[in-house]
Amino acid sequence: MSKLELNSKMEAELKQKQQATMLLVDDDPLIVESLGFLLGKHYQVVVADSRAKAAKLLAEMDERPAIALIDLGLPPYPHKPDEGFALIRELLAQSGDMKILVLSGQDNDVNIQHALTLGAVDFIAKPADPQLLLTRLQHHLRLREVEQQRATETDNSIIGESAPIEVIRQQIQQFADSPFPVLIQGESGTGKEMIAKAVHEQSQRRLEPFMAINCAAIAPELLEAQLFGHRKGAFTGAVQGHKGFFIEAGQGTLLLDEIGELPLPLQGKLLRVIESGEFYRVGDTQQLTSRARIVAATNKVLRDEVAEGRFRADLYHRLSILNVNMPPLRERNGDSFLLLDHFLSTYADSVMPFSLDDDARKLWQSYAFPGNVRELRNIVIRLGTKFPGEKITRSILENELETQLSASDLSEASHVLSDEFIKQKLISGEFSLDELLSEVESRCIRIALEINNNKVSKAADALQVNRTTLYSRVQKLGKL
Repeated sequence: MSKLELNSKMEAELKQKQQATMLLVDDDPLIVESLGFLLGKHYQVVVADSRAKAAKLLAEMDERPAIALIDLGLPPYPHKPDEGFALIRELLAQSGDMKILVLSGQDNDVNIQHALTLGAVDFIAKPADPQLLLTRLQHHLRLREVEQQRATETDNSIIGESAPIEVIRQQIQQFADSPFPVLIQGESGTGKEMIAKAVHEQSQRRLEPFMAINCAAIAPELLEAQLFGHRKGAFTGAVQGHKGFFIEAGQGTLLLDEIGELPLPLQGKLLRVIESGEFYRVGDTQQLTSRARIVAATNKVLRDEVAEGRFRADLYHRLSILNVNMPPLRERNGDSFLLLDHFLSTYADSVMPFSLDDDARKLWQSYAFPGNVRELRNIVIRLGTKFPGEKITRSILENELETQLSASDLSEASHVLSDEFIKQKLISGEFSLDELLSEVESRCIRIALEINNNKVSKAADALQVNRTTLYSRVQKLGKL
C-alpha cells in the first residue's frame, strides 16, 4: 500500500468515527496555530497555553478529553520540564483513562523516561513529522477504545497472588456488605477505582448502579450541583433541574474519587449525608434522602491533609471506618509478571505480543515501577508496539524504564554547581546567585517529593527542614 493510500485510509477511518476531543497545551502561538490546523480535521481541539489555564478549561468541560498533546516547557518556567510533569499528574488524577502524549523539545533521556513513568503514553520530539504525529495519536486513541471495551466485558478481577493483594481480597469480602463508608488510599496508578468496583460487585448492591465522580475534575462551584443536584433556575445556566449523583446512585454505590480535593465547604455537607443521609438540592428547600453506599478514594494521606487544615477531621474519621490501603507495585512481589501476561492478553488484538529474555526478566522483577500498574501497562504497550513478536533484551528494556532518574537529576544539579560552570557564568556576566540557588532548591524539593509520593511531611524529614517551611517553599515554587 502506498503512502498516499495509507493516508487516505487513515483519514477515512477517522471521519467515520465521531471526532474525539483533544486537549492541546503549548505556549508557542505558531505551534498551536499549525497543530490546530492539522489536528482540527480529525479532533475537536481545545487549547491552553499553561498548566493553570488547562486546569481551568477542564473544570468548565462536561466531559474530559479522550487524548491530550502537551509540551513540557510551560509558563512560568518554559525552559524547565516541571510544569509539564505536574500537568501529566493532574490530568491523570482527573481522568485516569486519558491518553497523554508529550510533544516537546526537552527530549533528553531523563525527561522522556520521567514523563512516561508519570503516565504519559508517548513522547514525540519537536519538530514532529505531521504524519507520524497523526499516526501515533490514532494508535493511542484506538488503544483507549480497546481498554473501554475490555472494561465492560471483564469482571474487574484483581490480578495478583502476592500477600498484600490477598489482604486486599479479604478486605473486599469483609467490607462489601457493610453499610459503612470505605476509604481507599494508595499511590497514583495502583488501581483504586478497580477496588471500588470490586467492593460494589461483591455486595448485595451489585444490581444497583455504580457511579463515580472525580472531585478534582469539576470546578468547585459546580461540584455541589453535580453531587447533590439542583433546581431549575438555581443558578446561571441551570436551564433544567438535575437529580445529582446521590439520587442517581439510588441504593447502589457512589465512588467519590480524589476525595482529598473536595472543597472544605462541601466537606461539611458530605458529612451530613454520611451521618443522616439528608441533603438539599442547590436552590431547593425540600429535604432529600440518599441511600447510596459511599466509597472514597485518594492518593493523598488524609491524616496529613487533616494536620494541614485542608480536610475536616470529623469527615476523615467517618470515611475511614473501613480502610483499604492499596499497596504500590514494588511491594507486590511477583505480581509484575502476572500483570505483564494480563496486559499482553488484554491488548492482543491491537499490540503484538513479545517475550523477555532471562536478563530482562531479572530487571523486570527488580524494577520498582514508580508509576505502578499504570506505568507497567504503558510499558507493555510500548514494547509490543515497537518490538512486535521479538524477545526483549535487558538493554531494550532499560531504555523503557526510569532506572536512573534521581542519579541523573543529581548529576545535572552537580554540573550546575561545578567550579567550571560557575566561572564561565561569572566571566560571561550571566551569573545570578538567586537563580542558581532557586534552581538547586527546586531540584532538591522536586526529588524529595517524588521519592516520598508527594507527602510533604516525609519530604520535609528527608530534607531536614520544618514541614511548614517546606510547604511554604513548595507553594512558592508551584510544586503542588
